[in-house]
Amino acid sequence: MTERTLGDLFDGFRREAFRLETLDDYSRSGSVDAYRRFLDGQPRPAGYNDDWCAEVRQHVAEGRRVHRVHVLARPLTPYLRFELGWGYVTNAAAGEEFFILDVTDRPSPLPPEVGDFWLFDGEATALLRYDADGGFRGAEVLPADRAGHYAACRDTALAHAVPFTDWWARHAV
Repeated sequence: MTERTLGDLFDGFRREAFRLETLDDYSRSGSVDAYRRFLDGQPRPAGYNDDWCAEVRQHVAEGRRVHRVHVLARPLTPYLRFELGWGYVTNAAAGEEFFILDVTDRPSPLPPEVGDFWLFDGEATALLRYDADGGFRGAEVLPADRAGHYAACRDTALAHAVPFTDWWARHAV
């Protein structure tokens, strides 16, 4: 049996791909040029996030759900203003669903050690590793017997989160 990669999990999921985001800054993980444009007050570039949006549209058209919860606290970092204002708005138009678990005025209901992960069909988990500067360091696909813990974290996050559009209408900056 060969080791699975994050790409393999995206290629093979049948029902749902869920992402938990816990960081305030992913600025060195991708879309670096777009983030600079955002910081400089320039408009969103044409074709921004087209590859990801095409992938999401394909999954959604095939009846598969792509959704995520971002755990965050206000005030938003510049990166989160970018990610939510440009990324989430763009990706939602392709069919990705977003939820916000705002822990500004309450403790997080999630275990403190939980980090970023993708969970596919509640059966396969990829932990995502980042350095202190928001740079992506890689993904570790876990053995299947560890998926239950991450499915419980998914369920807890979704139970305490609100739809992004509702949250954004109240807190957009």
